Amino acid sequence: MIAYVTVGADDIARAKRFYAAFLPALGYALKEGPEGLSYALPVEPGQQSQPDFYVKPTFDGRPASVGNGTMIAFEARSQAQVRALHAAALAVGGQDEGQPGFRAAYGPQFYVGYLRDPQGNKIALFSSNPAEPGRDG
Repeated sequence: MIAYVTVGADDIARAKRFYAAFLPALGYALKEGPEGLSYALPVEPGQQSQPDFYVKPTFDGRPASVGNGTMIAFEARSQAQVRALHAAALAVGGQDEGQPGFRAAYGPQFYVGYLRDPQGNKIALFSSNPAEPGRDG
């Protein structure tokens, strides 16, 4: 099981504006400190914890860089939420990497939008809610 995911950021304030545009709407709480940003989902009694998400300056002091082929996906509750959060992230400086919609390469319920954060990390916002219309319906 994945315990946490960390991305580097050279400008923590800029990264905070980007991630604040959608992570709280997905239930993530922010703890901020000198070591950067820590986002976590609440854990209900009897529930397994979900991976935390950290945005931090690099440990070696060199500029942060992105991983080629690396992407972090966050699950939304609905297709409408994917659209709204994608737009909110773009409004605070995110870059569009693929407008929300269905992709032929994925299952008929997988609705996804892609972004780049201010550092260039690739982010996916997706919903695969079976109660919503799928690609073929």
